[in-house]
Amino acid sequence: MAYDLQVVIDTQDPHNLADWWADALGWQVERQDEAFIRSLIEKGHAADDDTTFHHGNLVWKEGAAIRHPGGLERAPRVLFQHVPEAKTVKNRVHLDIRVGADRIDAEVDRLVGKGATMLHKGRQGPTWWITIADPEGNELCLA
Repeated sequence: MAYDLQVVIDTQDPHNLADWWADALGWQVERQDEAFIRSLIEKGHAADDDTTFHHGNLVWKEGAAIRHPGGLERAPRVLFQHVPEAKTVKNRVHLDIRVGADRIDAEVDRLVGKGATMLHKGRQGPTWWITIADPEGNELCLA
């Protein structure tokens, strides 16, 4: 039996980090249904404290998700989940973004301009990549 996969990234600021990654990947932030959220609050299944406003919209405070514009058939959903602590150690898992060797430097410059940090360049044989960190320090490679 095969299972669907969702990637979860812990963050102190799920909505802003989802925006950053959606921009980095050319993906879309998943829309949250304000009427549905309000109905759960009215029925007592959630509280106002479970929500916040992001870009003027009522959203769940604890998380935000992004999706490939081609749907789940193209790539798994990525969920940004609120955690109280800051990142303190190197990732044990990271994402590789395959932009093509001719676009790596331009993408690094673009993402650093949006808050990423350049970490290092790597090479194995003819293949090379650049490792950067998103605004909260999560490593990713551009290859």
